Amino acid sequence: MTENMRMDDRFGRKIEYMRISVTDRCNLRCRYCMPEGVPLSAMEELLTFEEIAETARIGASLGIRFIKLTGGEPLIRRGLPSLVRMLKETEGIEKVTLTTNGTLLEKHLDSLVRAGLDAVNISLDTMDPETYRQITGTDAYEAVLSAIDAATHAGLYTKVNAVSLAAGEEKEAWRDLAELTKDRPLCVRFIELMPIGCGRDFAGISHRELLGRMYETWPDLQADPFPHGFGPAVYYRIPGYRGSIGLISAIHGKFCDSCNRVRLTSKGFLKPCLCYADGADLREILRAPLSEEREELLRAKMRETIFDKPKAHCFEELPAVTERALMSTFGG
Repeated sequence: MTENMRMDDRFGRKIEYMRISVTDRCNLRCRYCMPEGVPLSAMEELLTFEEIAETARIGASLGIRFIKLTGGEPLIRRGLPSLVRMLKETEGIEKVTLTTNGTLLEKHLDSLVRAGLDAVNISLDTMDPETYRQITGTDAYEAVLSAIDAATHAGLYTKVNAVSLAAGEEKEAWRDLAELTKDRPLCVRFIELMPIGCGRDFAGISHRELLGRMYETWPDLQADPFPHGFGPAVYYRIPGYRGSIGLISAIHGKFCDSCNRVRLTSKGFLKPCLCYADGADLREILRAPLSEEREELLRAKMRETIFDKPKAHCFEELPAVTERALMSTFGG
């Protein structure tokens, strides 16, 4: 049974959202995230589905209500729909959603829907197939576009995530991506590039600049007050379009004062903030012999880590960023 608790950190923020990475593997090689040659974890180092479900159950007793499954590419993990079902059956968990690059989504879509998946985020940085190949190292553009339409047709609440890159063709990609909302009931969300892992070596577009360019393109752009999820995006709508546009402005629209999330890596490390390497190794506890004491230790360690969540990130001061791992190792 859950304790129906509300978990606040030391700054009074209500922490109710946990992003769970299920793997550090991916079938794409996006140059700002996971280029060729990156080291991968052995499978025995990754949490089992049962260990993930136990962590979610304890998290729910502390006030976690929303779970996002991430990677790497989560659909590489065999049997992922079964994990979705396990999490949906966890008392206190209200929503389970998935972030994917979309290349494998259609293959698993029916199973995910039957398992109870509530929504899906699909990564797509450009509407140009050649630029997509240059970014990802693959020719999977058409498969991703097909997956977007399949997800919406299946009734899944669908968001398209695009990193706001500042180089070459990618710099102008936002216009065509935004047009996806014209005839589709989905959200296209632009995400400021964060200086984590390989992202340190690339330039992103300020969303202050991007929003100004959007108003120049669509002068009647309107704020969209409709709640689109439990994250930090600010949404807009082009009159006459079916969908919405979101901006996640981690750098130039710092939203740390309302941050409601923690992250669990595929190897069981609980991170209270993306920016810092601090956190707690839950895997060591999870793999101790089963006992009431182990469960209480896990709960206490999670409560302590959440309570000590830092006040804010420091992406604007790169020397102070202590997280050096690749984004693919903890799911972003």
